[in-house]
Amino acid sequence: MKIACWSGPRNLSTAMMYAFAARGDCAVWDEPFYAPYLVRTGRADPMRDEIIASHETDPNLVGAMCGGSIPEGKSHYYMKHMALHMLPDFPLDWAESCTHVHLLRHPARVIASYSDKRDEVTADDIGFHQQAEIFDKVGGVVVDSADIRADPGATLRRLCEAIGLDYRPEMLRWPEGGHRSDGVWAAHWYEAIHRSTGFAGAEGDLPELTGRDAALAEEAMPHYEKLLSLKI
Repeated sequence: MKIACWSGPRNLSTAMMYAFAARGDCAVWDEPFYAPYLVRTGRADPMRDEIIASHETDPNLVGAMCGGSIPEGKSHYYMKHMALHMLPDFPLDWAESCTHVHLLRHPARVIASYSDKRDEVTADDIGFHQQAEIFDKVGGVVVDSADIRADPGATLRRLCEAIGLDYRPEMLRWPEGGHRSDGVWAAHWYEAIHRSTGFAGAEGDLPELTGRDAALAEEAMPHYEKLLSLKI
């Protein structure tokens, strides 16, 4: 089985990649379209030059690899995709061979977390409208990161059942220090997750946003609520 998991940034997505890697029967790929996205948009992300130098930058070649065979002799393949990286003219025909999962997190939490790493966060940065558009094209199963953090075992079991995959308790633990499939950008973004060995506990109250951040959260809410209504 090939699994394409779609989310925005700061959304438990790396922890989910580690969980599937911990199964032992699943190869993983970290944000396949990130380098093509940087080349096409010219965006000045942290470690831009290193990312472009270290990862495939042709979106057509990346799409062909997404649609190709499962690597490493594994039975399954988990691809962690950022919805915002899938630009309108990037290939999506490879998605026909995949089972799709959509990972959600409340916009206020995403914006509060992302604002710690980037100034002037925009709707294009957080990926909610892109994720809703991708869902309309490919469908799939929706899972809420809040449910995963509140009860990882039960939620991952439901997710595995929904996509026709056997659940393995090994998914709840992984080695400290990251994974060999991490993108080169891990040096900037993954410090906290590299200290982890499992999912963090339930989050507290929603952060209080003001000004531009509050307006951005309000803009994202219809897309979030649309998908949230379909969660497992």
